[in-house]
Amino acid sequence: MLKVVVGHSNDPDTDVVITEVLEQCLSRLADISPQAGILLAALDFDHAEILRRIHQTFPGIQLIGGTTDGEISSVLEFQQDSVVLILFCSDDVEFHAAVGRHISSDPVAIAQKTVEAAQLQAHSPGILCITTPESLTTSGILILQGLQQALGANVPIVGGTTCDQWQFKQTYQFFGEEVLSDALPILLLSGHVLWGHGVASGWTPIGKKGIATKVAGNVLYEVDNQPALEFYRDYLGDIRPSPAYRLAVFEPQRESWYMRTSNGDYDETSGSITFFADIPLNSEVQVVHSDRDKMVDSARLSMLQALEHYPGNQPTVALFFSCTGRMHVLGTRAKEEYQILQPEIPTGVIAAGFYTYGEIAPLRPHGEAQFHNETFVTLLLGVE
Repeated sequence: MLKVVVGHSNDPDTDVVITEVLEQCLSRLADISPQAGILLAALDFDHAEILRRIHQTFPGIQLIGGTTDGEISSVLEFQQDSVVLILFCSDDVEFHAAVGRHISSDPVAIAQKTVEAAQLQAHSPGILCITTPESLTTSGILILQGLQQALGANVPIVGGTTCDQWQFKQTYQFFGEEVLSDALPILLLSGHVLWGHGVASGWTPIGKKGIATKVAGNVLYEVDNQPALEFYRDYLGDIRPSPAYRLAVFEPQRESWYMRTSNGDYDETSGSITFFADIPLNSEVQVVHSDRDKMVDSARLSMLQALEHYPGNQPTVALFFSCTGRMHVLGTRAKEEYQILQPEIPTGVIAAGFYTYGEIAPLRPHGEAQFHNETFVTLLLGVE
């Protein structure tokens, strides 16, 4: 058995918002006690009070989460400045939360220790890891390296990094009753859980591929030994560098790729462009192009992929992780992402998710996780 309930409120008052969310959850639980939860909350709430109320209502719950730049649920669809609480109840699935603090000090090692802490609590090997980590203080790539090394190559990692409404100053992560920054919360699932996922962006690579020949983390200096700005200008002319500068990064010896988005920073002297996440040295890269219609429809395609990959008959819950960069490009059309995929959600499936600074998911089933930008990720969960 896997039962999932969602509470969602957009009231601006902290006390009212958590009261409404808890009332919704309690009415849908029907006296069943949840084992775990994910809290997704906009920046301007009293998060400590929200967590206190949750743990007062559900003592001992395994809880993670973080701050968002937009929230989604089957209760209120797309919202901004709201709170979503997802609760999991099961006698077939184990949920164990753990957290790595001060993740920027040593992201690989701390991520490994965080997985080990969760595994020590579990009675069976982990099947899936959900995470809502820090996004501003360290490399999401290094966090994933540590998580994947500790979990093993065949355990999927899915989630999204936390946000601060495009301020890029400080994001917050939730673990138990704690409000943290520079932290890595994870929720490790083990037992008889079934899962399927989909990843789509709506962007199409154009022009020739190049090799990233000079990179420093998330700063791309050269492609094919030429300044990165020149690589873009071959296709875009003298358009001023901006977050619209997006790049496809290809997996080695594969046609599959993931997205990188510029944060708008560039240097005319060096010809470098800064992106929101690391680009591997000597990776193949290619300029990408899209339009709003394709971006919106990619949410539906992500859902269809997840359904295709789901091994069971009927999932219980759909979790969504969409990039805040997509929301800024789509503007008032951001709400259409959920609207266009909603008809594809099987009857009775609960849905919830949030807008992130970076999405985490494998590119294919049973592959290692990748860090994405400008991407819509769907995760379906269920049991036999």
